[in-house]
Amino acid sequence: MKILIKNGRLVDPASNLDRIGDVAIANGRIVKLGDVGEFAADRTIDATGLIVAPGLVDLCARLREPGHEHEGLLESELAAAAAGGVTSLVCPPDTDPVLDEPGLVEMLKFRARKLSRCRLFPLGALTRALEGKALTEMAELTEAGCIGFSQAEVPIKDTVVLSRALQYAATYGYTVWLRPQDAYLGGGVAASGSVATRLGLSGVPVSAETIALHTLFELVRATGARVHICRLSSAAGVELVRTAKKEGLPVTADVSINSLHLSDVDIGFFDSAMRLTPPLRQGRDRDALRAGLADGTIDALVSDHMPVTTDEKAVPFAEATPGATGLELLLSLALRWARDADLPLQRALAVVTAEPVRVMGGALGSLAASAGRLVEGGVADVCVFDADASWSVTPEQLASQGKHTPFAFERTGFELPARVRCTLVAGHVAFETA
Repeated sequence: MKILIKNGRLVDPASNLDRIGDVAIANGRIVKLGDVGEFAADRTIDATGLIVAPGLVDLCARLREPGHEHEGLLESELAAAAAGGVTSLVCPPDTDPVLDEPGLVEMLKFRARKLSRCRLFPLGALTRALEGKALTEMAELTEAGCIGFSQAEVPIKDTVVLSRALQYAATYGYTVWLRPQDAYLGGGVAASGSVATRLGLSGVPVSAETIALHTLFELVRATGARVHICRLSSAAGVELVRTAKKEGLPVTADVSINSLHLSDVDIGFFDSAMRLTPPLRQGRDRDALRAGLADGTIDALVSDHMPVTTDEKAVPFAEATPGATGLELLLSLALRWARDADLPLQRALAVVTAEPVRVMGGALGSLAASAGRLVEGGVADVCVFDADASWSVTPEQLASQGKHTPFAFERTGFELPARVRCTLVAGHVAFETA
């Protein structure tokens, strides 16, 4: 189908594009931007008063399939991605079974392609069954479609294994995605501090993150491996990443929407919706994360999407399953951060479009030149949204099978900016409001 998006404000941070114009789409690609001229469209979308941006790219979203279908189906979670304007997402390997075999990766990618709602980029397991012992066949997993390798939430205790994994990855140019957490210090349920002490909750100290970062950066110096730091949570962690980047180490980092906007005081009186991984830290940590994202120390903002059931949250805080839905909130919370920090729209969109693509790098193959961008000849992954709209997050509005979010109106009392009106993936309308 040939589609013409008319009269929208075209915003592309990668090329500094910001102008009123049209987008002509044919055969899944953008054929013309700006003044389109004569174009025989099969369908015209009026974007007057709306923003036409690249489709969002989310570097951390758990789809819960295979193995956790009672928490989320591929159909429901990719529908949530499309409703949030997300056209590409990265999923960690902690499914059941773990993504440590090429056949599992190929099956997941095949199912996602059939649904045509979002591009799916799996991370392969760094070690077999995420046990931190034997390395996986990274070359075979890469051929099956993995763009990098991760331990998800399971830190490697044996530094020798981690060192060998980084050496292997460096040899073949693979990126290792790791959340920095010491295996022994990271066993608590809330961030160490006055709130955790008052509530009697076991704490996770900042040193759980910083010790892991120090170890990792030493191994990066020794091996030259490219590492992506997943979901930083502390001010001290931000400063360590800043120092590593100044040194020239090949590292990138992201932060979740939860850590960017919330702090440990939001736990309130044992609100299990606030049981998250990494745990919410103090206000000074949140402020440092916001500043780090603004100045480029932190490269990308992620939804950290993890749908959980009502039963898994309707238990005492320490027993609740960590996680929250986030795909449909990513755009709104990026814009809210930019508004609070007095940053331009282009910067807000950059951390959820162009910057995540840069993190993924050459693993994207031919898509690397046009994913997260509006460019003639590039893939037609497009998000059309109303920046002036606002909405109150309620469970019934969410397409995700997981209805729990710490940003629900009943908890925050505030509305979020922007609503997605239309999402296109490879020129196919994956989501559209009535």
